[in-house]
Amino acid sequence: MKINLTINGKEKEIEIAPDDYLSEVLRREGLLGVKKGCDTESCGLCTVHLDDVAVLSCGTLAAKAHGKAITTIEGVEKKAEKIRYELGKRGVDQCGYCAPGTIMSILYLEKVVKDPTEEDINRYLKGNFCRCSGYVGQLEAIKSYLEGQKHEVCE
Repeated sequence: MKINLTINGKEKEIEIAPDDYLSEVLRREGLLGVKKGCDTESCGLCTVHLDDVAVLSCGTLAAKAHGKAITTIEGVEKKAEKIRYELGKRGVDQCGYCAPGTIMSILYLEKVVKDPTEEDINRYLKGNFCRCSGYVGQLEAIKSYLEGQKHEVCE
């Protein structure tokens, strides 16, 4: 079956099987920033935005994305670089494998919660925290990024 998607601003018609998951389809399209981890919606590695809502693409049937807009890490490079900088500054972006999903969750949090608290950050990134590094440093990096974004908007 064929579905129509807008991926990172580009319209595409893609052939899929009825049981294909969105993560598989996006990776076949060359979007390798959509990582594969648990395939059970537990780790957050595959987080993408589907019509501006963060979803775990390993548990989303591709057919349900028909006619919708998808944003992957490849579609938010400038913002992603700012977050990577904050993570790197604290030495908490060790292997980088979890970074794309984490960044997509941070960007969703930033969009839906005005002035997020530490509790908000922990809730929205519950499944995304890096297993290689310390949670404290990662939390500090996220707070610093969000604070910097507030100042950028004000300037």
